[in-house]
Amino acid sequence: MQIKTLSKLLASIAFCTISASSLAAEVTVSAAASLTNAFKEIAQNYQTQYPEAKVSLNFGASGALLQQIAKGAPVDVFASADQESMDEAQKQGLVLAADRRDFVKNTLVLIAPVDGTLSIKRLEDLTQAGVKRIAIGNPASVPVGRYTQHALTAAKLWHALEAKAIYTQNVRQSLDYVARGEVESGFVYATDAAIMKDKVKVVMDVPLDMPITYPVAKIKASTNADEAKRFIAFLFLPQSQAILTKYGFQKP
Repeated sequence: MQIKTLSKLLASIAFCTISASSLAAEVTVSAAASLTNAFKEIAQNYQTQYPEAKVSLNFGASGALLQQIAKGAPVDVFASADQESMDEAQKQGLVLAADRRDFVKNTLVLIAPVDGTLSIKRLEDLTQAGVKRIAIGNPASVPVGRYTQHALTAAKLWHALEAKAIYTQNVRQSLDYVARGEVESGFVYATDAAIMKDKVKVVMDVPLDMPITYPVAKIKASTNADEAKRFIAFLFLPQSQAILTKYGFQKP
């Protein structure tokens, strides 16, 4: 009886040890919607290189992701599409300044449906009567929306075009609206436009007086700090940077 009891005890200890080990190897990554395709591929490579690891990906607008983290969502890594969201995360004590690093940059572009008949070649062309709807990320929570508002304000067009804006929850929603022809034009990142070349066309690169850089950081309250650090380090390896480049991202 004692031997049988001891065996059960050892088995329970072994099971708990394995479970704890598995839990320690899990990492939850909240990333900007524009990183969806690239991060899915990077996560697969990561799990291939580290078979004991599991990467859970959560995509959305950077502002919305930040709100989730601030409310206590169990996140280990935050990858934002702008510095403002990461600055706010740092201000709220969710990340440490020493833990944030820029890993890619992007470009803002104006797109239209590939079969669109309107002549849109510059920002001023958006004021024409034929352009009734423009997909713009909500500036309150979507970085691409803030970049768009900044660019249109600099071009003295924001007030003229604001009434035409169809605010979206993230950059991929803006892309979908244009691809389906539900709007005459939209503002997205170059990387998003590149994945739907058969449905949208890039009208122009939108000039900005600021770089679109993406910071990544470990969440201060992460319960998987070591795994979070390892995943972030993995983003900077040549193989991961090659994937990001493949999807149109540039080095910061």
